[in-house]
Amino acid sequence: MADYGHEIQFGTFLTPSAQDPDHVVALAELTEAAGLDLTTFQDHPYNADYLDTWTLLSWVAARTERLRISGNVLSLPLRPPAVLARAAASLDRLSHGRFELGLGAGAFWDGVEGMGARRLTAGQGVEALREAIDVLRGVWDDAAAGPLRHDGKYYPIPGMQRGPAPAHDIDIWLGAYQPKMLALTGQKANGWLPTLEYLRSPDRVTANRLIDEAAVAAGRDPRQIRRLLNLFKVDVSSRSRGFLQGPPEQWVEQLLPLVVEEGFSTFLVGRDDPRLIQTLGQEIAPALREAVAKERATSEPDTGRAGAVAARSEGRPGPDREALPASLAARAVQPGDREYEGARHSYSWQGAPALVLRPETSAEVAEAVSYARTQDVPLSVRSGGHGISGRSTNDGGIVIDMSRMNRVEVLDRATRRIRLEPGARWGHVAQTLAPYGLAMSSGDYGDVGVGGLATTAGVGYLTRKHGLTIDHVVAAEIVTADGRLLRVDEEHHPDLFWAIRGAGGNFGVVTALELEAYEVDKIVYAQLVVDATDSAHLLHRWGQLVEDAPRDLTSFLSLFPGRRGNPPMAQVTLVHAGDDIEAAQSALSPFLEIGPILDQQAQLVPYPAIVVPPGNQHRGQGLRDTRSGLSHHITPQAADLMAQMINSGDVMIMQLRSVGAAVNDVARDATAYPHRDQNFSVIAATVPERRPQLDKLWAELYPHLDGLYLSFESDTDPARLLDAWPEPTLSRLRAIKATYDPENVFNRNFPIPPAEPAA
Repeated sequence: MADYGHEIQFGTFLTPSAQDPDHVVALAELTEAAGLDLTTFQDHPYNADYLDTWTLLSWVAARTERLRISGNVLSLPLRPPAVLARAAASLDRLSHGRFELGLGAGAFWDGVEGMGARRLTAGQGVEALREAIDVLRGVWDDAAAGPLRHDGKYYPIPGMQRGPAPAHDIDIWLGAYQPKMLALTGQKANGWLPTLEYLRSPDRVTANRLIDEAAVAAGRDPRQIRRLLNLFKVDVSSRSRGFLQGPPEQWVEQLLPLVVEEGFSTFLVGRDDPRLIQTLGQEIAPALREAVAKERATSEPDTGRAGAVAARSEGRPGPDREALPASLAARAVQPGDREYEGARHSYSWQGAPALVLRPETSAEVAEAVSYARTQDVPLSVRSGGHGISGRSTNDGGIVIDMSRMNRVEVLDRATRRIRLEPGARWGHVAQTLAPYGLAMSSGDYGDVGVGGLATTAGVGYLTRKHGLTIDHVVAAEIVTADGRLLRVDEEHHPDLFWAIRGAGGNFGVVTALELEAYEVDKIVYAQLVVDATDSAHLLHRWGQLVEDAPRDLTSFLSLFPGRRGNPPMAQVTLVHAGDDIEAAQSALSPFLEIGPILDQQAQLVPYPAIVVPPGNQHRGQGLRDTRSGLSHHITPQAADLMAQMINSGDVMIMQLRSVGAAVNDVARDATAYPHRDQNFSVIAATVPERRPQLDKLWAELYPHLDGLYLSFESDTDPARLLDAWPEPTLSRLRAIKATYDPENVFNRNFPIPPAEPAA
């Protein structure tokens, strides 16, 4: 248990708007009246739309009686520590010990520099903050002999009179996210004050561990450091709409693990919502305190230094690092390493592997596979890491991370032959091919990796014109379970070549793919935002229009539930594969009649412009629970059921993608993707706590579907194998599996069991 035993506190993080100063003061007064413990304000002196935070803190202190106050966090570069120390002590005395000091190293440097302060690098900012803490505490220590002198690089103090001492020992809380700041928090601060939505890499658990380790190394008890948390994307409502977006009892259920498992004890809500503030004080705070008390009655909190040291060394039995080949050891990542947070998760799913291997050559991949076979732990393979299906990471096992094998080459422009390594992202592929006038249909998101998509199917923005990605693969290099590197094509290992085009990673680790790209320069890209009050009609009509459209047109439709009294909303994406404006207008215009259009835009752009890779960090932030199916037509009955799903509040998004046309020109048995009659892919996604409801709703839609798209399905029920590979495809795949992976080493990607040996 990582509970540090602190008293549970609640407060607000209010916007210091200069446009309505009475309102922000009233919200602070309401914070006190609701029984909450403290109120805090952001500090951006360069923003003329905000009140000066220090003046506001003083005013609120005078208007309240017991409420504690703090900046969240004060901008150190614009508040020199010697002056800040005196101001803080003065306000603490005037408020009778109600001031705490939230402090940051600096941000928004253009604004800071514009007001005359020195611009610092991130590393300089940490060192300046380290000096400032010493200056602050030195000023407050009026019992020390002689004047305060500080030989600092950023805040030199030749000699100043100490004092006054504050009315109580002011806590210094640091807004920290990166390892150096987290270490400083453990070494010198009284509290850690991050914002939940900004905690990406390192994540909360790792950041807490880094603070504890730094505290132990500095001879401190980690329990001396309070863990606070700002919460912005929150709401109180009658039904669940996500994390901390639901009834009070849901808040208590979701906050409790943050206290007893991660050690947070102070929660600050960043919403200027009077009703939320009242509910927080009157219902949520008392209930959480009661729940925490019950947990603490049966469990002992973490025991300081010993607990931190134990946490540092804690780990389940895992892979043998001594047996790891030297070629892989230098780049391998394990828990505790600085790079672990960036390597453990996929984009959509969180994981806690014991070891992440990052090969850079096919030979190193072969070594990684051979090593992994000797270890009795799960094995996952990850290319780009988007990972909606959840199979590219694991807990306690090995991940072979292909992200460093990311080369993109045009081998022969005349034949349009290209070579892609699996760790490349499709956005980068598009950018590399564009100067040659080439493209490859590749999903709808530039950060998706090549490997997973190009071995499963590949439904993209150019699909109806050019077909699936796998339909353009002409050769591949693959490391099989026995460590061999094979080149496969129609003449070499044709059975394996057939299998890897549609059966994902069941047969080995693909280290390169050769494809025939197609001629694409500019395309017409349009988006419609549609009022989906009549969701069933919209879906049915959209499906009809897609089937009637020329194959130059591919369309995706995303359907979102209503929020805050607003009706459901649909976003329709339309891509015309060519730069013929007149033809594009003719193809797009009918879609303007599918429902009330709230917004529309259309533009002629290069293909790379619509799949720009955003470079998102992989931290398991996606909707993990997804259901996937294929459909011949969007019938009125299916449309009604989909409308019920989105109106239930239990499904966060439904997405329909058009296939058909060129996809269905390919013979059913030409690849291991046999779904060559359907016209649509259907996906529904939700949050984990709504998975039972999703399953129930999906069961009603299931009879209207035919087939499954692997990369969008998180349900690993073996019964769904025949949805993915109806016979005779599955039997053929099982026979190939028995040849190339009889021991089922690659058993994570919707695993295909090897065929039994013939009697």
